[in-house]
Amino acid sequence: MSGGWGMEPITDETVASGQGDGASLFTVVYRSLSPAVAGYLRAGGVDDPEAVTHDVFLALYPRVRSVRGGAKGIRVLVFSIAHARLVDHHRRRGRTAAPVEYDPGRDDRLSASAEDLVVDGDAEANALAMLACLSEDHREVLRLRIIAELSLNDVAAIMQKSPGAIMQLQHRALASLRKQLKIENGVPR
Repeated sequence: MSGGWGMEPITDETVASGQGDGASLFTVVYRSLSPAVAGYLRAGGVDDPEAVTHDVFLALYPRVRSVRGGAKGIRVLVFSIAHARLVDHHRRRGRTAAPVEYDPGRDDRLSASAEDLVVDGDAEANALAMLACLSEDHREVLRLRIIAELSLNDVAAIMQKSPGAIMQLQHRALASLRKQLKIENGVPR
């Protein structure tokens, strides 16, 4: 895994050297993984991904020195916590309707369709609109595999499915995205 989202890549050596000093290890882990966690939560539809990212790392802090498995173990733990917070967020959202002030710029009756956003919108809106057209399992697999950069086995453990099921979900999700792109770009099926 590249650690491409973060400022400093987290390595097994960094983890080993930081086991004695939890604060410095936590700092490296936070700098390395917080951008990817925020991206994962944003792609998951969390209203305030930065706040939830902070919650994820607050839950990690007391456990960071006891994590086994080096950099991979920390990465899996961080995204397991993020996944749990994402699920909690959607459960809470489902139970309570949040009042929203009327904003004509966000009125769905007057806004562009998901397809229009993909063709005309900015990159983040395009990606989110395309993800919105997928099933929840497909979105979750892509968030964990691409944004979190987790292995098939790690995603399988987090989603409580077999690695084969995860591979199949990822394959179908990517095929669906390819199909959307072909349709939106006017390419015949």
